[in-house]
Amino acid sequence: MNRSRTTTAPLERPAELAALVADLEAMLTRLRLTAIRDRLDNLREALAWLCGAEVSRKDQSRFEMAMRLARFPCVRTLGGFEFEAQPSIDPAQIRELATCRWIANGDNLVLLGPPGVGKTPLEVALGREAIRLGHSVLFCSAAELIGSLARAQQQGELARQLTYYGKPRLLIIDELGYLPLEHDAAYLFFQLISRRYEQGSVLISSNRAVTEWGEVFGDQVVATAILDRLLHHSHVLTIRGDSYRLREKRRSGLIRSPQATAPSSGANSSASPSPEEKS
Repeated sequence: MNRSRTTTAPLERPAELAALVADLEAMLTRLRLTAIRDRLDNLREALAWLCGAEVSRKDQSRFEMAMRLARFPCVRTLGGFEFEAQPSIDPAQIRELATCRWIANGDNLVLLGPPGVGKTPLEVALGREAIRLGHSVLFCSAAELIGSLARAQQQGELARQLTYYGKPRLLIIDELGYLPLEHDAAYLFFQLISRRYEQGSVLISSNRAVTEWGEVFGDQVVATAILDRLLHHSHVLTIRGDSYRLREKRRSGLIRSPQATAPSSGANSSASPSPEEKS
């Protein structure tokens, strides 16, 4: 004896499910499930809260992982940067850079200034903002970068290492110019900048003006080629001022200020008057 069975096919089309969701309140009324119907808004709020909490958790996990992969040497934020200590820095310009539109456009950023004026903290803070906005970031010192590329070249793995440094959306290179580079090292640096040209952003800091990079790289031709690619789409920020570290030492009296160590105008001083003093 054959028995007829009625089967209900699952709703597989999104349009059908959307229609049911839209008619949910009417169906609850028809089924006389008024208690559920009256609490429907609360249920939606609870579901939205749970989904929001899950999204926040995933975003925080992604942020923490990206921060570890970035290999920052310290923890710095723009909120903790002492803008009042460096009057040459325009806070509005830094806030604009913190939007990371320059990274989205594939531009570069060059920070120039003497040691201790806050270049590294700015690099880390801007890198943190880039991660918060979803960009991948890698931080390294110039010495570390060159050493890594040189070892890779000796081991026949230069292409792999160039890919490693070429992959992040933002590569931060700290402290270029503190030590002169040999010709081979300068050429390795040129290969990396060429690899990233118009493919990803570079944030680089240096204590030397770009006009002195020929001395840094030991080859004016190579330096010109690097600057040609680095400065094509770029923002250059020059920081002038006193070193944070030396300022604290002067406040504590461990070292004297430049004015205090200048020769006096007594009998032992042989300094000639300046043009302003003569006039």
